[in-house]
Parts: sequence; C-alpha cells; structure tokens
Amino acid sequence: MTGAKAKSRWPLSPAMVRAVLSGHGILGLAFAAVIYLVCLSGTLAVFVHDLERWEQPAAPAITHIDDAAMKRALDTARQKAPAGTTLYASLPSSDEPGATIIAYSPKFEREWSVDAQGALTEKATTFSEFILNLHIALHLPRRWGEFIVGLAGVALLSSLVSGILAHPRVLKDAFHLRLGGSRRLQEADLHNRLGIWALPFHVVIALTGALLGLSTLIVGVLALLLYRGDTAKVYGLFIDAPLAVNATHAPLPSLTALLAEARRRAPGAEAHQLIIENAGRADARITIKSERERLLVPQDTTSFDAAGRVLKDQHPRDLVAGTRILGGIGQLHFGWYGGVPVRILYGLLGLALCVVTSSGVTIWLARRRDKGRAVPQWERLWAAVAWGQPLALALAALVAIIVPAGEAVLWVWLGATVVLLLGFGALRFPATAGARGMRLALAVALVVLGTFHLAASPTNPTGLGIDIMLLIVGAASLLARKYLRPLA
Repeated sequence: MTGAKAKSRWPLSPAMVRAVLSGHGILGLAFAAVIYLVCLSGTLAVFVHDLERWEQPAAPAITHIDDAAMKRALDTARQKAPAGTTLYASLPSSDEPGATIIAYSPKFEREWSVDAQGALTEKATTFSEFILNLHIALHLPRRWGEFIVGLAGVALLSSLVSGILAHPRVLKDAFHLRLGGSRRLQEADLHNRLGIWALPFHVVIALTGALLGLSTLIVGVLALLLYRGDTAKVYGLFIDAPLAVNATHAPLPSLTALLAEARRRAPGAEAHQLIIENAGRADARITIKSERERLLVPQDTTSFDAAGRVLKDQHPRDLVAGTRILGGIGQLHFGWYGGVPVRILYGLLGLALCVVTSSGVTIWLARRRDKGRAVPQWERLWAAVAWGQPLALALAALVAIIVPAGEAVLWVWLGATVVLLLGFGALRFPATAGARGMRLALAVALVVLGTFHLAASPTNPTGLGIDIMLLIVGAASLLARKYLRPLA
C-alpha cells in the first residue's frame, strides 16, 4: 500500500461503467411505463383485502363462525353453482375478519360473504378485483399478461443490478441528499438513495414477481429438460393429482368431524381454508389448510375423500426446503403475512419503488435537456404516466363506489389513460405544467373519494382508516405544492 491512503478501486473500468450506465438507461426506458404501472398496482394489491372491506362496508366482518353455520353456507353455495364447481371457503380470524366462499370452474365464478349464521351475500368488490388483475396480468389475456409482467420483473431486477454497478460511489453517497437545487441533482439523489436504502426489498419483489409471472415458461422449460415436454408431470410435483372419476352421488361427510380431525392432526395450527372438489359425488375431495403463527406459508394440509378417509396429511416437518421456498413466493411478493404492520411496510417500500422507477426516467429526460437534446413530447408523455396513472386509479375507485358492479371501473381507468396519453402527446405545453395540473387533480380526487366514502359508510373501521388516509394524502398534496417537484 503506497501513499497516505490507498483509494479503493471500483471493479469496473470507467469505460465499462459508462457502457453499463447506458444499458441501464435503455433497459429502464424500454419497460419503464410497464414497470411503473406494475409497481403502483402492486403497492395497492398489498392492501387488496382491506380494499375489499372498504368497498363493502355492509359485509359481515365476523371473526369466528361455527362449523354448522359454515356447513349451511357451503350447502347454499353448492345449490347456486353448477355441478363440478370447486368451492373455496375462507374462515375468519381476528387478523382477517370476514368469511367468504368462492365457487369456481372454467365457466363459472361467483363469490359470497358469509355471516355468523351461514347466510350468503353476493360480493361486489370490483375495484379490488380490478387492482389485482391489473397487477397480475395488466387486464390482458391471462397468459400473455402474466408473461409481460414477468418480463417487467426481469427488467426491474436487471435495472437494479446495473444501477448499482453503474454508480461506484453509491455506498459513499448513501446519505447524501441535495434538495432545493438543480432538479436533475435532486431527482438523482432521490433515485439513488431510495434505490440503495430499500435495495433488499426491491430485489425480492422483482425476483418473486419475475418467478410468478414467468411460471408458465419455467414449467415448460422444466418439462422439456426433465419429462420430454410433459408439463402435467411438472405440475404434479406441486399439485395433487385428481381422484379417479366417479360421478356416483355421495353425501359429504360431516364437516365438523373433518375439521376436528384436521385440528387434532395439526395442534397449534388454525384452519383457515376449505377446498371442496366435486361436492356431492363419490370422487369428492375435501382439503383443509391451516396456518401457524410465525410461519410465512400455511403449511398444514389434510385432505379427505367422500367417505371421510384421510388422503393426505402434510405438516411443516414433512416439507423440504425447496417446497417451502416455492410455497412462500406469493406471500413474500404480496406481503400477505404478518398483519397490518407488514402491509404498511410493504406499502411504503412499494411507493419508494414507484418513485425510483419514475425518477429514473426523469433523470434521463433532464440529462437530455441539459445537453441541448430535449425531447418535450416524451417529457409530456412521461408526466401522463407518472401522475396520470394515480389519477386514473383514483377515478376508477370513485366509480367503483358509485357503481359497485359491472365493468365500468376498467373502462374508466382505460379511458382516462388513453385520454391523458393522447392529450399530453398532442398538445404543446411544458411537461412540468401538465404534471402540476395532474398532481392538483389527483389531490382533489383523493379528497373527494375519501369524503364521499366517509359520508356513505362512517362506521366501518377499515373504511374509516382508508378514508382518513385518503384525506390526509390529498390535503398534504394540496398544501405541499410549493415543495414537491413533479416526477416528470
């Protein structure tokens, strides 16, 4: 070591750093709008169960239901659904109040809320379903939508890695934040600080999102490598094979007895879901899934046949590490574990990821402008994405409250998106002025949404919390116009 202090050298040469930085920018821009939309909808999807209760304030928020009442609810659901439909019943708890039953087949799908006596009420959670489908498949045909979302996850993960490699001083500058000066420097600092502070979260979300979105492709590759293209054998590693077909009528065994047996076999676990396949037939299968505290995945599963005989009895000690990891990908991605504190943490970190994505594009646009190669149309279009999507989602939520059924939510969001993109692309005005106007419109929309819902259902605890949050965020946005710079 020579000199007073030996300077640590970044493993990449300056030329390589410039090349990586260029690739980082191009990759980010190519998927920026999709990544931003997926991140924004994913942040809301973390709270999808809370949004369901917000949308349906009159739905019974029970924390316990006895076995006889659930049996009555399941019998009623069976009568309302065609033969061959699978029933999914979610049992309530203090952490997740409310019982539901979903009847699903490739040609039929309905969902009901269940009260303490076992009576069914049709669920109409159009905005919650809209958000979840937007995040999972962008409301495209499911296979294509999931594939695009998976590619966005890969692009986000690659952008995170290349972003770290392209910034040799990223650790040294981790706590250096310049505010109030050049917009480009401010956005660069915000982009880099939020990127490095929450990097573990960003990587986990990008990786799990890519795995979930590209699962069909991954299964196909594994089938080619291991089973000569037979995807059924790959799915068979994770999904129980159907029982031999036997359409002979057979009554379901006692639900109380099955639940008691499942609880006996899984002490310390609480039943949280019932799955009934081919109800009323001799090839019926009843699966009881239970969850334990401090475990990421509900890993206790007991299955019975139509005669009440145990077909499968699986517990955490029976699972290999790989199965546990695969089973936890969805929970880890959406944050549906650990209760309200985890959801709030995921929400804040998800917003940080939205800011990182948006500010990345802002930096590129500002750099071009500083070099005399401004692209004002792209600046306006990005403003329409960065501020237009939150505005479009707020308008869609307002419509969902007014018109709780139908596809109006999807068309309002799509219409607002198209109008904003076409309008900002065609009209000639500074992007900052457009972003400022949309930020003001978003603040007003949030205040109106919170006020309208609060007036309609002032006694719903979950709804009250969300309404107060909407009013605070909307009011804060109106008051902070002097200090917030548009992310466009």
